[in-house]
Amino acid sequence: MELVLSNADIAFRDSVREFLDKHLTDRLRAGARATPSVFVEPDLALEWQQILDKQGWLVYHWPEEFGGTGWTPIQSYLFEKECALADAPSLPVLGLRLLGQVICEFGSDAQKTEILPRIRTAEDYWCQGFSEPGAGSDLASLSTRAELRDGQYVINGSKIWTTHAHHATHIFVLARTDPTVKPQRGISFLLVDLDQPGVTIRPIQGMAGDHEVNQVFFDNAVTGSNNIIGHEGQGWTIAKFLLEHERGGSCFGPKLLADIERIRCRALEMPDGDDACLADDQVFARRLARIELAAQALETTELRILNEVANGRQAGPQTSIIKLAASNLRQEVDAAALTAAGYYGLNLETQRPLYGNGRPVLLDGEAAMMAAPRYLNSRAWTIFGGSNEVQRGIIAKTVLGL
Repeated sequence: MELVLSNADIAFRDSVREFLDKHLTDRLRAGARATPSVFVEPDLALEWQQILDKQGWLVYHWPEEFGGTGWTPIQSYLFEKECALADAPSLPVLGLRLLGQVICEFGSDAQKTEILPRIRTAEDYWCQGFSEPGAGSDLASLSTRAELRDGQYVINGSKIWTTHAHHATHIFVLARTDPTVKPQRGISFLLVDLDQPGVTIRPIQGMAGDHEVNQVFFDNAVTGSNNIIGHEGQGWTIAKFLLEHERGGSCFGPKLLADIERIRCRALEMPDGDDACLADDQVFARRLARIELAAQALETTELRILNEVANGRQAGPQTSIIKLAASNLRQEVDAAALTAAGYYGLNLETQRPLYGNGRPVLLDGEAAMMAAPRYLNSRAWTIFGGSNEVQRGIIAKTVLGL
């Protein structure tokens, strides 16, 4: 499937490229390239957020009445594709894309008025409290409790793998408000301020040296009854809405294909020890070609779903196909990059950040320095946002009807 652009879409794409050439600084590009984890550090993300907000392009996926651009699905795809190809930093997706769209869809008028502007200005930096030590892929079995007392929810329990909780000001939490009903029906979606005595955040350092995730403990933490999204027991419905946007809300194919091309260029420079280069090795060449074909197929699938959305249909559970394929490919691409880095890829630099004046000395270029940290960090792709096993179950049940 080939994306045929109208004259208007071509003009839009060109305007995005012109904007990126002018406003996406070398510092932001270099920082994004030197980030091995999924999320860039807040200094990069918030700087880029302010630039996009000034342009009016920050919350393009929100309804126009709340500041959205009114772009078509194709225009949104083109914008994300050009940003990916230009090495733009990722944005604080948990607040801007996930919670923002939840509030637009399910929030009260007061929540829309008070919270959405603070997400845009980055006054509030949000993290996501879904997974628990005993309830990761099986989210319905979560045990964090929230009890309504005198106009406040009193929260007890813990959340794990909480990305950027150490930077966040607030967290949106799934908590059990009614233990007497079916598990999915007793869950509510709450907004909680992290700056209070009842909250403890403990860091979890990944094997690549990244401090990206944390465990968050709630010991009689509180939040006002006005901080529930929707009504009690609606959390499961809201969570499914949110996860559809998390799993299939971005274009993965173009970025993967750009990374594959970088690996191919690197392989042309890497000697194979036999008066040739790695790119001439038939085994490696076939491996890279297979990955590239799969990435092209992923992009085609993304375009098919995009076409359905453009025709007024919801993406729905098909986003699990995108999440499953993108997760597997991300790991394969990063593994191939590690191979292309050669012996230099064995060097694991655990210092963070890997950009700026304090960056470590490069042994054989940026790509080699990033190879091992990216390879190790990407092991999480097949777990976060719903594990591969969960995605296969969703596809089997709701897409294939098995």
